[in-house]
Parts: sequence; structure tokens; C-alpha cells
Amino acid sequence: MADLLRGKPVADLIKRDIKTRVDDLKSRGIEPTLAVLRVGERSDDVAYESSILKSANLLGINVNVFAEQGSITTDELISIVDDINEDESIHGCLIFRPLPEDIDEVKVCNRLASEKDIDCCGAESLAGVFMDLPEGFAPATATACIEMLAHNDVALSGAKVVVVGRSLVIGKPVAMLALKENATVVLCHSKTSDLAGVMRDADVVICATGKAKMFHAQYFSPGQVVLDVGMNVDSHGLLCGDVDTDDVVDVVRAITPVPGGIGGVTTAVLLRNVVDAAERAEALQS
Repeated sequence: MADLLRGKPVADLIKRDIKTRVDDLKSRGIEPTLAVLRVGERSDDVAYESSILKSANLLGINVNVFAEQGSITTDELISIVDDINEDESIHGCLIFRPLPEDIDEVKVCNRLASEKDIDCCGAESLAGVFMDLPEGFAPATATACIEMLAHNDVALSGAKVVVVGRSLVIGKPVAMLALKENATVVLCHSKTSDLAGVMRDADVVICATGKAKMFHAQYFSPGQVVLDVGMNVDSHGLLCGDVDTDDVVDVVRAITPVPGGIGGVTTAVLLRNVVDAAERAEALQS
């Protein structure tokens, strides 16, 4: 039976560090503040926003929610982003994606100042991840994967890591972060030949396809560590990952459950990025 790598212990450690740093900032008159920019009322966005608000409140981080109607235009949304960029009291901004189809998402995301782009949605921020530059922020979920492995003493140096999914939100960035830790990385996708064979040959598998219970026991082998980044709904309306966990737990060494795995760590990393941004802004002003 596989060990379940739960996110709560990892998130709790990160949050303890956040709380100490927030208290320190506040002692100097600085209120770490996050802007959340949401268009429409997608249930997953609203649920994630609620989770962020709850965690931020417990940690003493302010959150300004910009909830806009789906009828908003690209130019109107860019104007809001400009206001956020210019507001020195706001240290970080999260733009919920995907934006509605009639919004130019790339244009909006690229307008966000990189120093406030705490979830790496703009091209400048992504360039920082791929060029291994220290100034920006990697996507919170990608960073959460590395945090999860480090907390559970899963060494990446010299390990073979297979990432399934090539999005700019998770797949490609987490591949770069694993490479930074000296892993040998194979980035797979829907056109990968013999995907199951490639996955079975890995030490660590990171599944980020967004397809409910796509991966069954035949995709894995004994001794592996599996990070399931998927957040889907199965045929019974229940939250599930990309991996059919029940079918896999008797094969692999360890796996993150869904829910209860990477998600909580992602929120903690996101809020830590807000604190990082606030500290960087203070340093620039001193």
C-alpha cells in the first residue's frame, strides 16, 4: 500500500513561516496585500478564492477582490491591472484563468507587473522560470510540487522525472524546476509514443493533464513517487485527480491524494509569494 503524501503538513510549515514574516512586516508598518482578479462566477474560481481568503485572513494577509462581470472588455480589464500595478499598497496579484474567450488573456497577463505576478501568468515571469532568474515567481502549483517532494525527502538530483502535461501553468514550469534540482526530466504529452512505458521507467511521475482518472495501474511501477496535480470531477460528481488512486495505491511507493494533496500546498505557496513580494518592495524603497 502506497504512502499518501498529504499536503497539510507541508502547507502548515509554510504557513508558520509566513505568519512570522507577516508579523515582522506589520511591525514595520507594512500590510502584505494580495489582489485577486476574477471575471465571472466559475465555481472552481469561486471555491479557490474562498480558500485563499480563509488562509490569508488567518495569516494576516489582506486580500482585495476585484470580481468583474463576464461582459467586461479586454481594455477595461487592462485598466484594472494598470491600477493594481500602480497601487503601492498591493504587493501581489492573482488573475484567475482561463479568462472568457472574448478577452485577450495574453495581453492582460503580460500587462501585470512581473514583481506583482505571484502566479507567473505573464511572459516576463515565465522567462524568469525558464532562464533561472531570481527576480520573479514560478507558478504556485509547480513550486508546490517541488515543496512536496522536498518535505518528504524525495531527492531529485540524479532522479528521472516524468512530467505528463505541457501547459505553461504546470507542466513546462515544473519540468524546469525539477531540472534546476538536477533531475533528468522527460516532458510528455498526448502525442508521446508508448506513454505508459515512459511513465513506468521514471522515479517520480508528475501528472498534470486535467483528465479525470486517466492513469491506471499499468502506467506505473513499484517504487515510484507520484504527484497528482489534477483537479477534476469524476462521473459521480466527486473531486478527483488525473490518477485513478484506488487502482494505483498497491503499485507505487507514494502518491498525493486528491483532494488533500497538492492543492493546499499551492495556496500556501501563493501566499508566501505575496510576502516575498512585500519584502522585495520594502527592500527597493530602503
